[in-house]
Amino acid sequence: MAFTNNSHILDWINQMADMTKPDKIVWIDGSEEQLNAIRNEGFITGELIKLNQELLPGCVYHRSAPNDVARVEDRTFICCRNEEDAGPTNNWMDPQEMYAKLAKIYDGSMKGRTMYVIPYSMSVVGSPFAKYGIELTDSIYVVVSMAIMTRVGLNVYEALGNSPDFIKGLHSKANLDEENRYIVHFPEDNTIMSVNSGYGGNVLLGKKCFALRIASYLGHNENWMAEHMLILGIESPDGDVRYLAAAFPSACGKTNLAMLIPPEIYRNKGYKVWCVGDDIAWLRVGPDGRLWAVNPEYGFFGVAPGTSMKSNPNALLSTRKNSIFTNVVLKPDGTVWWEGMDKNPPKDALNWKGEPWDPSDGSKGAHPNSRFTAPAKNCPCISPEFDNPAGVPISAIVFGGRRAKTAPLVYQSRNWQHGVFVGSIMASETTAAATGAVGVVRRDPMAMLPFCGYHMADYWQHWLDMGKLIKNQPKIFNVNWFRTDDNGNFIWPGFGDNMRVLEWIMKRCFDEVGAQETAIGYVPNPEDINLEGLDFDVEQLKSILDVDRDLWNAEVDGIEEFYKQFGEKLPKELKDELQTLKNNLNK
Repeated sequence: MAFTNNSHILDWINQMADMTKPDKIVWIDGSEEQLNAIRNEGFITGELIKLNQELLPGCVYHRSAPNDVARVEDRTFICCRNEEDAGPTNNWMDPQEMYAKLAKIYDGSMKGRTMYVIPYSMSVVGSPFAKYGIELTDSIYVVVSMAIMTRVGLNVYEALGNSPDFIKGLHSKANLDEENRYIVHFPEDNTIMSVNSGYGGNVLLGKKCFALRIASYLGHNENWMAEHMLILGIESPDGDVRYLAAAFPSACGKTNLAMLIPPEIYRNKGYKVWCVGDDIAWLRVGPDGRLWAVNPEYGFFGVAPGTSMKSNPNALLSTRKNSIFTNVVLKPDGTVWWEGMDKNPPKDALNWKGEPWDPSDGSKGAHPNSRFTAPAKNCPCISPEFDNPAGVPISAIVFGGRRAKTAPLVYQSRNWQHGVFVGSIMASETTAAATGAVGVVRRDPMAMLPFCGYHMADYWQHWLDMGKLIKNQPKIFNVNWFRTDDNGNFIWPGFGDNMRVLEWIMKRCFDEVGAQETAIGYVPNPEDINLEGLDFDVEQLKSILDVDRDLWNAEVDGIEEFYKQFGEKLPKELKDELQTLKNNLNK
């Protein structure tokens, strides 16, 4: 039965059902009762496996197909009418051509299956930030995951009324055929279509597809920003909370930072860190002229390997109930394990493919990109402002990446325009979260290269334009926790001790501490980074705050090469900033 009279929704669902031909249509209402029934159905079909309910209450296990374990950037398209609008870093096809191509693949793809209709909200329903979507899917895994990752419920229909202003999402597993796997965005039509995948990043359409690719396009048109950023608050002993948003390419410790536990010396003084979001920020200019941010999501979709009580206790504790584990090791007692969780690989377990696994043969039990999907409310440090429809005010924007030698531990941009330049030149060494080679230096401006729904140069221009609208601008920084010594060992301790750098960043935002100007921006005076309680001296700190002119001159060559592809569209301000950098290095 339909829960809405919205003719735009009903007409679209009828068209999609005529094309995919499901046996039946089930309308999701978001109730626990209905979700339980759907989970039970998943246990019967084998799409889900019930875990040990005493040790992991409400938790389930899911395996994706071995050929379907990560986002597929070469199969991800932005289909706008004008090819130029997609830009050189997105795959493009003419929308009509793509619709025709997809119609053939979708034809009858849900025969013998159920089509589920999922109404969801990104951000709190009714918030000034909120945007609504409906995902149609033939996957039980998608239904139960979207209920964790987004706010699913009938109040979405109430908020929409008879408006056509919702994001249409169609997903079908079809045959999981790699050759016909497509994740396609039609930004001008508010439409996302995903077919022949069952992997979360390709099929939970509220996540990267809507919250970044479509939302970045909407933000460009509506004067707000959709960014691949965590949001956290730092509470000082006197109860004052200051917020920052930070962008990192995958596997640079973004989730770890979002859920950071302050070092003991900070905890003893009464410092706290609050997680507002671990992955996506929507930012708008508030009535007070500051930039305000919400996390539009409702859950965490985190990489499992490496997550442990040592590296990220808050993330691990978030998964203890009502969570989904994908492509990890299944232990005989009905619990889960992955590499880096602890030093005791289980015996008689099944690996991520469901095969008997012997850790002594050297093979990995969990896929390197295996995942947990957990409700954000489970997180011990979830911010009291998590559900605040107005969001939180942002004092600092932080960019980061994984650079062995070039970028210092932290530096501050000279102003907003320079900060946009700093974000545009972000680079990192690649990891397993995206398909492709590992360990190559890859430019990933603002960590948005795979997620920008339009031309990257227009996106930079949008950042520059937004700067003019924000009366009280956040200050912009770059961090690099990954400087290595000559033996390849990380110099900075990282993890909770990154708090020491965040403290300096916040002091800079409120003009409470000075800095030294260098060719690339402002770096801390070494004595202003608190090293109390660390086995780490000022000389080591100086070594990772240095700016090596030779390395930066080589960096300039890399930036010029990267910028070339944007041609005439590259904003003049970024060309000017690059010239300033060159001049500074040659002074």
